[in-house]
Amino acid sequence: MARSELDFDYVIVGGGTAGCVLAGRLSEDPTVRVLMIEAGRSDRHPFIHVPAGFAKLTVGPYQWGFTSAPQRACGDRVIPLPQGKVVGGGGSINAQVFTRGVPGDYDEWADVYGCKGWRFADIQRYFLRSEGNERLSAPWHGTDGPLGVSDLPTPHPLSKAFVRAAQEFGLPYNSDFNGAEQYGAGYYQTTTRDGRRCSAAAAYLKPALKRPNLVVKAGHLTSRIILDGKRAVGVETLSGGQRFRFSAQREVLVAAGAFNSPKVLQLSGIGDPEDLKAVGIDVRHALVGVGKNLHDHCDLDIIYELNEYQSMDRFDRVRPATALAGLQYLALRSGPLRSTVVEAGAFSYANRDEASPDLQFHFLPASGAEAGIAAVRPGFGVTLNSYFVRPRSRGTVRLASADPRQQPIIDPNFVADDYDLEISAEGVKQSREIMAQPSMAPHIKAEHLAGGRQLKTKDDYIRFVRDFGRTSYHPVGTCAMGEGDLSVVSPDLRVHGLEGLRVVDSSVMPRIVSSNTQAPTVMIAEKAADLIRGIDA
Repeated sequence: MARSELDFDYVIVGGGTAGCVLAGRLSEDPTVRVLMIEAGRSDRHPFIHVPAGFAKLTVGPYQWGFTSAPQRACGDRVIPLPQGKVVGGGGSINAQVFTRGVPGDYDEWADVYGCKGWRFADIQRYFLRSEGNERLSAPWHGTDGPLGVSDLPTPHPLSKAFVRAAQEFGLPYNSDFNGAEQYGAGYYQTTTRDGRRCSAAAAYLKPALKRPNLVVKAGHLTSRIILDGKRAVGVETLSGGQRFRFSAQREVLVAAGAFNSPKVLQLSGIGDPEDLKAVGIDVRHALVGVGKNLHDHCDLDIIYELNEYQSMDRFDRVRPATALAGLQYLALRSGPLRSTVVEAGAFSYANRDEASPDLQFHFLPASGAEAGIAAVRPGFGVTLNSYFVRPRSRGTVRLASADPRQQPIIDPNFVADDYDLEISAEGVKQSREIMAQPSMAPHIKAEHLAGGRQLKTKDDYIRFVRDFGRTSYHPVGTCAMGEGDLSVVSPDLRVHGLEGLRVVDSSVMPRIVSSNTQAPTVMIAEKAADLIRGIDA
């Protein structure tokens, strides 16, 4: 039985990137009451707000601890799948890289998947509305939006060496990966403002918390959406061993991410009947696409040992250096801790017949910065990773049981498609070639390939991808938008066949964008806010 029942106009399930944008935008109307529910904690921990702190957050209480099902194309490996479990979601624990993909990504959503109104010309205004860029402006950037976007003031010398090496490899210098051309090498802009992380929680939610019509409930796990026939009328949550019910007079907005949004729908009896029956859940609304179409970027890492004691690793291990960096950041908001660590990068081609780059690289002047990535001796490592930006492999998310406290069965089905394998292998090959260029080679003492591999033949590279590919933290697609048989939501993000229920997060992407996914998720939520309010979107 419910312990209490509170009435709201909108109930938002999930306090991640999309949920925070929705909460901020919808509560602008003082005549409506908005509730945002988040299973995780508040975002008060200082590591969240210090840009370099992300390296401490990919393990621990601020992420869900998800793991994959054994990956058939990867030797049945079980792969960690960190996702934010905190107000702000992934935007509170990520490396703050700001990229949006290319116009062709969004044109394909409309032209191939039937997502009318989602061509780049239609949605660009939402990118501009969200963005507060400190350097760049129209026509490709916004300057006064809530989401702070800035340049790294002082890139690490090793990051500068990487950008020069990428040019020597043959990539042009690119000062703006979100401008007219994505191709090239340069420094990433990041979602930071005044030397602090600018998550959607900081950008959209924090300014709205003073509004009396907005309520945030952290530490509440959503157990199901309450249906009255074919209409969503509220949600049920678990917190502190008790059960709560919250009613939604207008709409329930599911914004729990690509793993949890399909889970919440399935717990509510919305999904593929075969999946629901397997765990003993009654079918309330058959929708076979729920939990299908999962895909993610499959990341490949190479660690390099350095000749000199110069990488950012020393700030993780040498206490005097760390203390000094901490004092510098506290006093001046400057120094090594202002770095997001993922400082430089590139977009390149494996297949020149593609209309836009199909490989993305991230350079870190540190080793072992992320959970599961090996490190070399203290102070001596850098990391270069790569991935194929438009993977063809598709996986699933299914309930493991009817207990909402159990993790779902997540199968990204990494590199199941042979083309994904080939392009990913080419990314590893290009990584090694970039790092061998004159600007980088003098810094390198040794290359450290996972497993001590020697990569000489194409088969060697293919095996490396199978044995060491991992998540890039970019899962999408499990509540796909469109009009096809496996689509879950319509172009206005309403769940097909139901009233009062929408999904608003990365799970609605019918196909992943050719970049990191946070900025596109903000855009989706910005457009959704207009759709919900009946504004021309």
